[in-house]
Amino acid sequence: MQTDLIELNLAHSPDSDDLVMWWPLVGVRHPDGRPIDGPLGEPQVDTGPFRFNLIARDVEQLNKLVVGEDHPDAYDITAISCAAYPRIADRYAITSSGGSFGENYGPRLVAREDSQLKSISDLRTKGGLVAIPGVNTSAYMTLRMAAGDLEIREMLFSDIPGAVARGEVDAGLLIHEAQLTFGEMRLREIGDMGKWWNNETGKPLPLGLNVFRLDLDDRFGAGTCETLARVLNDSVRCCVEMGEASRMYLQLNKGDRTEWDDPELVDRYLAMYVSGLTLNMGEQGRDAIGTFLGRAADAGLCPRVEKLIVL
Repeated sequence: MQTDLIELNLAHSPDSDDLVMWWPLVGVRHPDGRPIDGPLGEPQVDTGPFRFNLIARDVEQLNKLVVGEDHPDAYDITAISCAAYPRIADRYAITSSGGSFGENYGPRLVAREDSQLKSISDLRTKGGLVAIPGVNTSAYMTLRMAAGDLEIREMLFSDIPGAVARGEVDAGLLIHEAQLTFGEMRLREIGDMGKWWNNETGKPLPLGLNVFRLDLDDRFGAGTCETLARVLNDSVRCCVEMGEASRMYLQLNKGDRTEWDDPELVDRYLAMYVSGLTLNMGEQGRDAIGTFLGRAADAGLCPRVEKLIVL
């Protein structure tokens, strides 16, 4: 591996668990990129030859960037939905840390309180228009396995609760913190994708992954991929160990997301999706991913992955 500076673009989703994973690579910074004063403004892990540019984008936008026909590979490292991985498995490796798994919980399917829809099976038999956060998301792939073909409308994840509440759609599939706050909008859960999956398989539901380009060894020398994987895994461990600094980073970068002003809600969400499997998915995580993608391939929802590359 070359010893010169290697600058890499790292893209992540804007939800809280993805945000806190990577601040140790660059230090706690303001939204305009300025580091805060003091030691926390510096990287908290040894980044070796790498320097990172962090970019926040909606996860479905990231999915579409990597699975598109021209797949420009705009980012060297990117968050994706597990459901998108089969279409890029020949070009990207999965990091062993940083993944999100629903351990008997997951994306919520909700309807208005006065809706006649009471369950996933009601949606399957009665039909209805469902708002989803993207056709490439793991949430939608799980819903497809549970309910079959549906009438859907894609929209930004943050717009879904309002669309359901206003009656623009019959149901909505919620990801990110909306999984915990939908009751404030008089919405009612009619299905939990993680519970459905656990009842079917007894395994965690793999939702989000972090992946990096396999051609980094060709571009920067043999061993680059393995070294990068170690640095990224160190960052995830660091963000968990330095919980107070991670919360500071969230507050600095919350934008208009007022839900992050509730420390109890943030802690509940992070406890859900920053777990032992996030620190290291191990064999349990690999098995969960393999089962999820295998069943999806059996259902004709994605190409079959012959080999998972996890570093």
